[in-house]
Order: sequence, then structure tokens, then C-alpha cells
Amino acid sequence: MSTMTDAAMETENDFSNRPKPRPGVLDIAPYVPGKSKATGGKKLYKLSSNETPLGASKKAQDAIARLAGTLEFYPDGAATDLREAIGDVYGLNPDRIICGAGSDEILSLIAYAYLGPGDEAIYSRHGFLVYEIAIRAAGATPVVAPEKDLTTDVDAILAKVTDKTKMVFIANPNNPTGTYLPFSEVRRLHENLPPNVILVLDAAYSEYVRRNDYESGMELAATTENVIMTRTFSKIYGLANLRLGWGFGPAHVIDALNRIRGPFNVSGLAIAAGVEAVRDRAFVEKAVDHNEQWLPWVTEELEKLGLTVTPSVGNFILIHFPEVDGKTATDADAFLSSRGCVLRLVGNYGLPNALRMSIGSEEANKAVVANLAEFLKQ
Repeated sequence: MSTMTDAAMETENDFSNRPKPRPGVLDIAPYVPGKSKATGGKKLYKLSSNETPLGASKKAQDAIARLAGTLEFYPDGAATDLREAIGDVYGLNPDRIICGAGSDEILSLIAYAYLGPGDEAIYSRHGFLVYEIAIRAAGATPVVAPEKDLTTDVDAILAKVTDKTKMVFIANPNNPTGTYLPFSEVRRLHENLPPNVILVLDAAYSEYVRRNDYESGMELAATTENVIMTRTFSKIYGLANLRLGWGFGPAHVIDALNRIRGPFNVSGLAIAAGVEAVRDRAFVEKAVDHNEQWLPWVTEELEKLGLTVTPSVGNFILIHFPEVDGKTATDADAFLSSRGCVLRLVGNYGLPNALRMSIGSEEANKAVVANLAEFLKQ
């Protein structure tokens, strides 16, 4: 049996000559998705990833089935049918729409196109984790603005703007807090940003919002030179498994993004399903109605248990646990998981004693409430 010499061992452990990522890459904390498995329980209730409990439109499913015999062909690299369908539904110019593998890809493309070493980009304290990843991946510096009552604070963001600022990311509604900025505040933010700073409005949950003072950002993206709005098919449309999103913005911004995106970044299956999904307005309204029924019900039932729930306009809630008698979010998460209910710990969002819960089916919602009642009694 041969043994490795001391010299060989030293060479094997010498990392000085191996390829190294550029500075900053290893400072990025990998994104950790919500758990998909429970530790116990007779049935799994997965409420950790803000997925819709209604699945996808039957029309979208049928569109995928029709393509089963054509998988050897490349898709349309411009996603023309999908951009035209989105444009038709929302009254937008398809030439100013870009489609991607989830809105995550579009957020990254924006960062890669406009950020670099020495630049800064701002996001709010409890904003979507992908913002920091995209900023650092582009070689720029992330700048965190404090929030007010778990809500994006326009004045705090403006106070962070410097000559190095090139971009501001706003999730509206915000994940994981569920809070939102009224459109008047979004407009005030834009009006006070330098014209060379891009305002990115991430409206992934906009379809769920039923507030008179809310707007997704479409109007600003249509009428200004430095605003882009992103949307997703992963939430209300139920197409998370296909990875599909889109963005709408000024022609010059969309042109820049198209120059660096992959040539076939959206699959043909996603394009076909997306066309049918965005046109199936009856399905969307059904999903909204379900959320309008169960979002307040779950909120009220958990508050009756003595828990604090941040008011949400999305398809999820943020549950805060009082640190009394050891009733922590981590303990609650373990207890729920042992009974088949999978929620999301959000310590990586700076909320160590909270759980995020997606609004699920009637059965799932009631199971969480019942199990949390049992947990709090212990």
C-alpha cells in the first residue's frame, strides 16, 4: 500500500496555485431556500416558500403537455409570444419587456449591467436576500437602509445615497415582512434620487395586493428613464417549478439587459405555460379570493393565541414569538415540523424570533393554528 510523501501532502494542501474567485465572491452568503420536508406528522404542509395552494392554471398545464413531443427544439430566444401576451394583458409595449428564468435572473442581470467595483446599491434592512447576492456578485458594495415598523423607509434610503450610489432595490410588497409602500412614497423616492440611479421595483407579490394606494411600478417604469419593474410567475400563477419572470422598463435598459442575458434563458415549456397563465384571469381572481379569505383568518386566529403578526398584503405572514418561557421561533419551528407543518425561519433576514408562513389550503392553515395553540400551551 503506497503512502503519500510529506512533499506530496504539502503540495496537495497548498492552495496558492489553484484558481481563486475574484475578491468579494466568497463573502456572499449562499441563498438558502425554505425547507421542503418535515421531521414528522402524517401529512406534509409545506408553507415555507410562498407557493400558491391552488397549483397552476389548467390551461398552463395543458400548454406544457402539448409540447411534450418537441423537447429537442430550442425555444424562441426572444420569448416573443410571452412578451406579447404580457403586453396585451397589461397594456405594455412588448419591446420594453424582458423575460427570464424567474425574476431572480432579471434582478441579477440588472446588477451585472449597471454595477461594478466602487459602486454602491441600496436595499432595505429586511429586503429580499437576492439583492445583496446580486450586488456582491457584480463586484459592488451593498448598503443597507434601516426600516420603520418593518416597512421600507424612504427617508432612510435617501440618507444613504452618495456619489457612489448606482441602484436602489425596493421589494413592494416586501418579503418576508409583507408590508408595502404606498405609491406616493415610491414616487417621492424616485423624485429625490439622482437621474443616473436605477430604481428597481420588485413587485413579485403585486397581484395579491388590494389597497387603493398601491401601484406595482408599471407607471413609473413606463414614463421614466431610470425605473424598472420586475414580476414573477412563481407566486400567484403557480409556475415556480418552471422558473419564469419578467421585467418592464425603459427601452435603453431592456436593450442593455438583452445584451448580457443567455440566448435561450427561458425554456419553451415556460414560455407556453406563461402565455396561458397570464391570460387566465379567472384563475388569478380565484387565487386572490382564496388569499383574501384566509390571510385575515390566519392572522386573527394567531393573534387570539397571543402572537404578534405583522400586517401583510402578500400571500404570507410574519409571526413574531414573545421570548417568554422559552417560546422562541426556533422551538416553534421544530415543534411544527414534528407535526408536518413546514414554515420558514427568517434569522438570515435579521428576524431571529419570527417565522414566515405562506397562506396555504384551508386544511394547512387550520393545522398550523391548531399546532401553534398546542405549542404555546406547553
